Amino acid sequence: MRLWLFLRLWSLLWHLGLPVVLVYLWRRGRKDPLYAQHLAERFGRYRQRLPGATWVHAVSLGELRSAVPLIRALLDRGESVVTTHFTPAGRREAERVFAAEIAAGRLAAVWVPFETAWAYAGFFRAFRPRAGLVMEIEIWPRMIFAARNARVPLFMCNAQYPTKSMARDAKFKLRHKLMQGYAGAFVKSDLQARRFASVGVENISVTGELRFDQPVPPHLVAAAETIRPVLTRGRPVITFASAVEGEDGLYLDAIAAALRHPARPFVIYVPRKPERFDEVAELLAARGFRFLRRSQALGAPLAPQSLPSPPWGGVGGGGPPPDILLGDSLGEMYFYIALSDRVVTGGGFTPHGAHNIIEPLALKRPVIVGPEIHTIEYPAVEAIAAGVCLRVETPEALTTALTDWPGPGTGAIETFFTAHSGAAQKTLAALDAEVKARLTENDNTLI
Repeated sequence: MRLWLFLRLWSLLWHLGLPVVLVYLWRRGRKDPLYAQHLAERFGRYRQRLPGATWVHAVSLGELRSAVPLIRALLDRGESVVTTHFTPAGRREAERVFAAEIAAGRLAAVWVPFETAWAYAGFFRAFRPRAGLVMEIEIWPRMIFAARNARVPLFMCNAQYPTKSMARDAKFKLRHKLMQGYAGAFVKSDLQARRFASVGVENISVTGELRFDQPVPPHLVAAAETIRPVLTRGRPVITFASAVEGEDGLYLDAIAAALRHPARPFVIYVPRKPERFDEVAELLAARGFRFLRRSQALGAPLAPQSLPSPPWGGVGGGGPPPDILLGDSLGEMYFYIALSDRVVTGGGFTPHGAHNIIEPLALKRPVIVGPEIHTIEYPAVEAIAAGVCLRVETPEALTTALTDWPGPGTGAIETFFTAHSGAAQKTLAALDAEVKARLTENDNTLI
């Protein structure tokens, strides 16, 4: 009864709040026009028709990137796919990565409908998906129960249940009821399987972490190999990947200390959000760091001939070479990581938690993270135990680790990475088994 009442109130809130949501999209559309485009899709009106497609919900950029290996595996075996998104970043990435499949009519990248029964009814009429996969742990009540009403099995995919989320949900157990509405869950580890089972989720399969199967863009690695000798002049390189707001002061203090160390590393600093690029450039300038901006120092094809020649004109008025490259570009994280000897992954010194450590490990770079790893418990706990990731509890420990942590060998990282790969095929096998079981169950019901 409580769940029924909640769904009614949820639906009422969405109907009353639709004008507010539309104003929000219009305002966001002033900065990014894609927010305000294809608006009919958000109301469940789609021009595309892909009956029988597998539905992958990837709300934004990070979720879409983690889903790429799985989507590619689905396409490779001849299936069609519809991806749904809420933000332009996720939709653009899908349109970029799967441009050929979209042109061939094998994949559609569309907006997820608003949280109303009638909007989802339009979505299910257009695509009639055989199954749905919601990346990570997105809990949208109407999505879950609209799928059940349409007899579309909907699964949590690449799922983990962070410690902080469990503690919050223990006080307000409604989310447990909502998660029980899923047809099942494909989770990252045995620990995560136990956590979901403890709150009543059924049909759980341990399939691993899909990010371990992400392809590494070879052109970015090749560009890094060519540019590094010219850019860094033989110095060891540290990349700060996905630095978030609230960490800059701490990180810049650690960088200043590292530059006073005899090793004197070259630093690559990559803010997580593009809207922070100019802000971080101002912070670097205010601190007196000598730095280059990737957007100004390297051309679109990433060639070393676009670097300024000594005496490094434009960097503090000439003089000594720069110490920092500000990574103010999108879609080039593997380039920045490939330039490095070790990587600090951002977010770990904020309550929001650390970001992805798998990209550095894919390139066999050891990783340093801050104390807050609840967002990446898998694979961070396992990586720390294997010695391929270092968790530092304090800013002082970070400063020391930048120059004095010996780190593991590439062999240890290779062994760890290989042991945790293969999630895409495991997820496909689990999905096929679940769909087949439901078809068999329906056939027996008819008999």
